Amino acid sequence: MRIKTGIEGFDELVQGGLLSDRVYLVSGPPGSGKTTFCVQYLAHGAALGETGLYVTLLESPQNIIDDMSNYSMNVLTLIKMKKLLFADLGPRMEYGFMDEMSEYITPEYEVSTSAGEHEAPSPAMVFREIAAYVSEYDVKRLVIDSVSAIRFTTRDLSLQEKEMSRFIRNLKKLGCTTILISEMTDPSAYSTEQFAAHGVVFMHNFLYDKTMTRAMQIIKMRGTKHDCNMRAVGFSDKGLVVSGLLE
Repeated sequence: MRIKTGIEGFDELVQGGLLSDRVYLVSGPPGSGKTTFCVQYLAHGAALGETGLYVTLLESPQNIIDDMSNYSMNVLTLIKMKKLLFADLGPRMEYGFMDEMSEYITPEYEVSTSAGEHEAPSPAMVFREIAAYVSEYDVKRLVIDSVSAIRFTTRDLSLQEKEMSRFIRNLKKLGCTTILISEMTDPSAYSTEQFAAHGVVFMHNFLYDKTMTRAMQIIKMRGTKHDCNMRAVGFSDKGLVVSGLLE
């Protein structure tokens, strides 16, 4: 089954959409369009009746909502309908607790283990929280922003790759079509996430002919014939638009 992202110009590059119940990685430098890509993906699914969850480990949900409300994605309406959910699992929040978003999401479950005020969340803690949200709200589309925020929380460096691989392997069992966000700036710097994910999309933001240029490149997409060329990316009132080849 193919899951349409709702991103103009993207789905036709991947045989009509993403394969369901798989984990994908969207990487790129700041300002390349990663957040817009992911919220657009969730909002499109929410409009079709598929509950979407945006888990943030860095930015506050309210900031993301304010920024994305500038597009015609109906973000606020979908939130009020509880079809688009935001969960803050960053180090300044207790697990299962929502601050300014409490009127939209009020989980009733309790988690026995929680991070301290300034403690970064571990992959295991993040997964338990996500699994609870998925179960309670029947989440079908999931975004985690960002995997970089939990990648280096393991003090023993020898266990970092193993722990991240385990985290992604467990995400595949949730029954969601998941997108992980990564701040990776070099597409040739391979990581555990890139190998473990079913697909990798790299968002570029660079100086080209004296002009800052945004582009997108599908690095990997298992089980899918896909375009792997660099394509120009722009923004419309609906969000990201993927267009022609970047020369």
